[in-house]
Amino acid sequence: MHILIYGIINSIALSLISLGFALVYSISRVPNFAHGALYVTTGYIVWLLINKLTGFPYPLAILVGIGITGIIGALIYRLVLIRIRGMEISEIIATYAIGVAILEGLRWGGLRGMTFTLPVFIPGSVDIFGVVVDYQRLVVVILGAATFLFLYFFIHHTRIGLALRGIAQDERAAMMLGIDSDMTAILSLGIGSALAGFSSLLLLPLGNIIVEAGYSVLIFAVAVCITGGLGSLMGTIVASFLIGFAQILTDKFLSTHYQMVVALLAIILTLIIKPSGLFGKQKELEERV
Repeated sequence: MHILIYGIINSIALSLISLGFALVYSISRVPNFAHGALYVTTGYIVWLLINKLTGFPYPLAILVGIGITGIIGALIYRLVLIRIRGMEISEIIATYAIGVAILEGLRWGGLRGMTFTLPVFIPGSVDIFGVVVDYQRLVVVILGAATFLFLYFFIHHTRIGLALRGIAQDERAAMMLGIDSDMTAILSLGIGSALAGFSSLLLLPLGNIIVEAGYSVLIFAVAVCITGGLGSLMGTIVASFLIGFAQILTDKFLSTHYQMVVALLAIILTLIIKPSGLFGKQKELEERV
């Protein structure tokens, strides 16, 4: 029962971490390697607001942090990526360089040590079938599921969401119908970055805000998206559960230090066995040769 409960929690956490990265790539085909840096940035902004500004409300700090991160993501596209759109290697290098600059800038600015923590939404824990689970993890599960449903509704039943889907499915046809490709890319970077920030505010209260988390989150997000298939949101969720349960089983029978190894093995095995991922639409090797 412990493996089942914590496997679900870990899987939903991985889904939350990866959704923003997957959304940006599925719409604009931009691999946002600054994703992990934006995750940490949101947590640090909220920490600054509630610790340096006396009496600043935690809920308002959350909204401000997510909003700022969304704006940063949009600016990354507007100021940098718009100039190299379509040059995949340049996009990877540029976004990774921006991410490293942000993370190391935070370290230089004082984000060092293990003293930076965010308060949990609801303190305490509950016993579920003999397994003790703290309320914050239950919040992660509930809000994570709500996020998936909201994102599905937004993409399939709103005007902006349908425009984003149109660009994702056929950019040229969508542009002929009057949809601005660059504007949708800006929106996707903004929304994807905001999702990264939202996931950080759910998960960082379970640990500490550290620079290294940015690098780990990026690797986990890339592992999930490659395994599920780049550009597939459904694949992202399915891959999150596969990798999430694999990590919990590894924790149970080996050690917690192997979580990163599981993610890296998932990337390697996927690229060897099925390079397009579980639900990906990229061409397989035999189709390209």
